[in-house]
Formats: sequence, C-alpha cells, structure tokens
Amino acid sequence: MSYLLYTLAVIGFVVAILVSIGLHELGHMIPAKAFGGKVTQYFIGFGPTVWSKQVGETEYGLKAIPLGGFVKIVGMLPPGAEQLGERTEDGALKVRKSNTGMFTQLISDARSAEWELIRPEDEPRLFYKMSWWKKVIVMAGGPTVNIAIAFFVLWGVFGIYGVREPVVNAGHPVVSSLQECLLSWEDQGRECRPSDKPTPAADAGLKPGDELISFNGTELTSWAVAQKLIRDNMDGDATIVIERDGERMTLHTQTVIQERIKDVDDTSADPETAKVGFFGMSPESHIVTTKEGPVYALKEMGTMAENAVHSLLRLPVKVWHVALAIVGVEERSADSPVSIVGGGRIAGEIAAHDDLDVAEKVSSFAFLVGGFNLFIGIFNFVPLLPLDGGHIATALWEGVRRAFAKVFRRPDPGHADPAKLLPVAYVVASALLVMGVVLIVADLVVPLHLQA
Repeated sequence: MSYLLYTLAVIGFVVAILVSIGLHELGHMIPAKAFGGKVTQYFIGFGPTVWSKQVGETEYGLKAIPLGGFVKIVGMLPPGAEQLGERTEDGALKVRKSNTGMFTQLISDARSAEWELIRPEDEPRLFYKMSWWKKVIVMAGGPTVNIAIAFFVLWGVFGIYGVREPVVNAGHPVVSSLQECLLSWEDQGRECRPSDKPTPAADAGLKPGDELISFNGTELTSWAVAQKLIRDNMDGDATIVIERDGERMTLHTQTVIQERIKDVDDTSADPETAKVGFFGMSPESHIVTTKEGPVYALKEMGTMAENAVHSLLRLPVKVWHVALAIVGVEERSADSPVSIVGGGRIAGEIAAHDDLDVAEKVSSFAFLVGGFNLFIGIFNFVPLLPLDGGHIATALWEGVRRAFAKVFRRPDPGHADPAKLLPVAYVVASALLVMGVVLIVADLVVPLHLQA
C-alpha cells in the first residue's frame, strides 16, 4: 500500500508541475494573441513530439521530456542583416571582417532561423514591433501565473487545513528531545559523528520527560524564562534542578557559546545571529491549529519569496556542494536545491508516511506544489536571457531609451534587440542545463528525504 501511495504521489506531483508549466505558457500565449501577435506553437516538454494538434494557426502538443515548455511567438528578434554589412559601389552587400566572429555568427544564425519562416503578411504581427509595455505584459504573464497558482494553493492550505504551530506547554518546561552533539550553525541538520562533542544537556545526563525546575537557582516558570537564562549564561557553569519520576535531582554542567538566531521569533530568510549560551534540548509542546485567510497567505509568500531570492543568489555555490555530495566528498545539505525528481520523491514520501493522516498528506502535498510554483515564478523573473526576466529587462530598456529620446527630442532609437545578448543567453542556458543535470543526478544518487 505504501509503495502504491508513493508511486501515485510521484505521478501526481509530476502532473501538477506539468499543469503549472502549461498554465505558465498560457500566461504568455493569451496576452500575445490578445495584442495581435502570432503564436505558431504551444508545447509542454522538450525533445521529440509525442502528440500534437493544429488548431487555427497554433500547433498544440506534448513532447517527450517533461522538464519545461514553450510557446513560439513569431518575430521575437528584429531583422539585422543590414547592420552586419556595408554596401559596395555596385550595391552588393559586403560583410565587414569585424563582424565575422563567433558571437556575430551566432546572432546571425539566430536571426536567420527566426526569419526564414516569417511571411510578408506576418509583418504587422511581429512580436518585436509591439509596444514595450505589451512585451512586458506578454513575458511577465507566465511567471505571474505561477505566483498566482502559489497564492491560491497556499490560501487553500491555510484556509482549509489551517496553520499548525507548536506551542510550548505552560508551567515548568518538560524535556521533549535532546540534541546529542554540538553542531555549528552551518552543520545544522546533519547526523552526529563519534568525534563530535556532546551538548551540555547530553553531558548533564538530561533525559526526555525530565521536568526542569530551576536553572542556577532561578525557578523556570516557563520555557521563555529558561531560554533567556541559558542564552545569558554564555559558557558559564550551570546547575539544573529537575524532577524525574517524582524525584528531584540536581545536575551540573557548563553551557557553551554557539552561533544562534538572535531573536528566537525571527523567521526571515537571513536572520541576524549572535553568540549566545547553548544547552541543547527542546521542550514538550502541543499543536494549535488556526484557519487563516488571504492576507496570511500573502505574508507567508513574502517570507517564502525572500528565502527563494536568497537561495537563487547562492544557487551556483549550492549546486557545487551538491556535486561534491554526489562524488562523496561531503554530505548533502538539508537545504540544498532539488529538481522535479527530488520534488517527486519528497511528494512520494509524504504520501507513504505512516505518521501523517490524510489531511496532513494532502496539505503537505499541496504546499509542496505551491512552493515549487512560487520558486518557478520568481526564478523566471531573473533579468537574464533566456529567462522571461531577460526579455522583460530588454523591453523595459527599450521603453527607457525611447522615452529619453522623446523628452530630449532625439531620433527614435528603435526597437531593443535581444539578439545582441544571445551570447550571454547561451552561457546562462548552458549553466542552467549543467545545474539541472547535477540536481537530477543528485536526487537519484544522494536524495533528500522527508524530515521527521
């Protein structure tokens, strides 16, 4: 039964992401057609065509590799052949030596491929001739759809299932679990090794179920009091009075200084840290569920978006460490990025988890899909070609140049030419391909697993 649930969840996750990709592409196609553009292809996936159907002037279909999608909007690149050469006295086109380099050839080839299928009647409908703001709407439509999907999915999770948060039990703190070894801030999440030093809690002999009565002579009336006393104690001596099985005992140890979040309530992507006293235990708590609305969903999306941006800024470094984990040089970090393969595996583990009820499985699955959509949306807004954000940046630059020329009564500079950035686009695309392959291999060889 668990294997069946795992398999169904993996398939369900892949289908959910493919539907999200399809809606992303609709976010491009619908405004492009609304503005009079010509869209000749709408495909989900890459590689060989599995199925397609011609409807009007657009071919709709599926391709074999479900790792993306695309729409073909006619006239993305403006013509530029005349700019690559000069006329001789008899009118012949003479190619300048300075324009016969590798990058120039790449640009020329891209223009040729773009224009060889354009017919004279297509001229008024070419994408590059659209107003700059129409181009922005067309290119922003896709990632905006993903962000909208994330919002509605998360709103549904928070509104139907609710937000489950642990609340520490009132009164004297009771030990729920211990951290057995001291780990640096960067190593949080990895398993303890024989060479690791024990935490003060483990060294003192504390056990789950122990009730904490006092710390250095001060009664612990709540977990908040205990936290403050431990943090302020730095690396000083610690005398803890506990109650175990109805008997009071006094334990002696020494707290240690560790890098920890300065404000324990800070949930931001890059919280401020400080050196504080550390003990190494968690108190017993109970779960409180509250139903939340769209405002809460937006707030949580803001936090998730902040985390996503920080992850994107460190993506090359994170992928490098994932590559090292593949070859066994280091362990894979719990916060490393995953591919659609890794997302599918996590979805499968959620479905097969024995300790989760049906509502928890459904909400966790939906949250995973919503999180992926939010990341896809933010990622596509990165202002680099071939991503949507690169086309948006090009259109905005066109708008700025033309506005500047109009204000200062200068000649119209014309349409922005994204073809000039194609060498950068090829480098970015190659880097994304390599990182994608690394993550897929890692998700097969050293996969991340659902945290307990």
